[in-house]
Amino acid sequence: MNVLIGFAVGALFLWLGARFYGRFISRKMGLEPDRPTPATTMNDGQDYCPTNRHVVFAHHFSTIAGAGPIIGPTFAAIYGFVPVWLWIVLGGIFIGAVHDFVSVFASIRERGQSIAHITRKTLGKSGFVLFMSFAIIMIVLVTSAFLDLTARSLTSLWPVSALGLEPGQTLLRTVSVGGEQMGVIGGIASMSVIVITLLSPLIGYLLYKRGMGTMRAYLLAFVVYLVSVTIGFHSPVSISPLTWTIIISVYVFSVAGLPVWVVLQPRDFVNVQLLYAGLIMLVGGVIVAGFKGLTINMPSFNVAQGAEAIGLVWPMLFITIACGAISGFHSLVGSGTTSKQISREYDARTVGYNAMILESLLALCVAIAVSSALSHSDYLRITFPHILGSTDASNPVLAFSLSVGHLAQVAFGIPVAICSIIGILMVEGFVITTLDSAVRLTRYLFEELWSEIFTSVPQVLKAHWFNAALAVGLMFYLAYSRTVLKLWPVFGASNQLLAALTLMSASAWLYYRGKQIWYVAIPALIMIVTTIGAIWMLLEKHYNAGDGVLFVVDAILMGLALGIVVLTAKTLLAKARGRHNAPAQVTP
Repeated sequence: MNVLIGFAVGALFLWLGARFYGRFISRKMGLEPDRPTPATTMNDGQDYCPTNRHVVFAHHFSTIAGAGPIIGPTFAAIYGFVPVWLWIVLGGIFIGAVHDFVSVFASIRERGQSIAHITRKTLGKSGFVLFMSFAIIMIVLVTSAFLDLTARSLTSLWPVSALGLEPGQTLLRTVSVGGEQMGVIGGIASMSVIVITLLSPLIGYLLYKRGMGTMRAYLLAFVVYLVSVTIGFHSPVSISPLTWTIIISVYVFSVAGLPVWVVLQPRDFVNVQLLYAGLIMLVGGVIVAGFKGLTINMPSFNVAQGAEAIGLVWPMLFITIACGAISGFHSLVGSGTTSKQISREYDARTVGYNAMILESLLALCVAIAVSSALSHSDYLRITFPHILGSTDASNPVLAFSLSVGHLAQVAFGIPVAICSIIGILMVEGFVITTLDSAVRLTRYLFEELWSEIFTSVPQVLKAHWFNAALAVGLMFYLAYSRTVLKLWPVFGASNQLLAALTLMSASAWLYYRGKQIWYVAIPALIMIVTTIGAIWMLLEKHYNAGDGVLFVVDAILMGLALGIVVLTAKTLLAKARGRHNAPAQVTP
């Protein structure tokens, strides 16, 4: 099948979803365009900051996207192109975007409180503690998986000959591995990440304190990006994955308590330039390569090999592709930082629903690129080396980056090496941003949990540095002791299960307000059945493999999930039968 067919049909469906289904849900939920938001009524200059729609969209999109819409489809491509296409397109429109929109909207209506606090108002204290515990475990798995991905991608090597370069080339710095010349493509991205991060406070100062115009800020961000890449080519960083793991851990701990305008927002603003450019390059590459005759070379259905590599197509495909179709992490972002920055309720749909649609389009382009531009043997060698009997670590970021490089070569004649580096930079722009926001969100969650558990919270538990250190310490332990290939299925299952629980909580929240809930409740039911099935399979897998830590994590997740399911069912049934009224202090 020509790549243009898969892209055009998928993009059309996604556009129709954003154009019609998003507006339909807005009416069902009762969105009021001119209603004041917490960002304006509770502006504190630190967490609550009314922000330009384009800037908050950039922050939200770059944060929710993370590595998910890239790594998930890259891993899942082994199941075949058709199952991946169906889940990304239909899941994004009817499940993922609905989940994100309702999370942002409910948080805005609840004074910017997190989805966990909203759960407390609908399901009571027990529901709050269960949901909070689940969310903390899930987000630690997110950060640990992304930390491992970052460390490996920033140290990526690939044969110079496979990059289309001559042995004596001077474009890339090279090292010899087993007598083969390997290009240090990760080192360029490493330097770029460092430069962008160091310059972010300056951009934040100019943008938020000196009132720099949006267009000038976009131009400045683009210049910063070009300078960072140029420096990267001249002075690539070459350090070990473990060293990068330590450096990034120290960094995210250091910025977790800073105002969002200092590093978080400005670096997102710079990174998103590359992300938008990369998405445009992917879309343009697929279109042009399609006209040049590029076809999908992955099997349409390859569920047998997928089962060998990951697990049965149902439910494992649906947790492997997380952020590209639906992600529980998005509810933490939407109700944790995004809802505190939206200045008009009208923007909730643009940011909540449409950002997820854009993410699904990114995931679709990734699936097409990996399924067409990379040979199946190279794909297996990089992504699932254990299938070929190799002991090398899985590096899905490299697989995606090389796919981008080969796609750009077919479409535009650009050297594979250059666009492969751009691919790595795209992933790093997402991942570093997600790590920043995720650790900050974990800090929020711990602070909320202590306030619920203790009548008088000890002073140390109120300190942002203590909660940030706890979040970073747990993240580092899991990333240090396990590879992404082991962490990703557990992260995916917990992430999708959190999405299911968020949809359940949102259903109850809407029900208390007299709104129809079928468009939220049906996705909730689909996701709860799928993800509980996945966790059951992971329980068996980790038990047989003797991995006690992940087995215990699986068991805790299963217990918490079942607890919330039972509590939600009892609450809704009791309300339906009129045995009690909605909890007090429910915001209309």
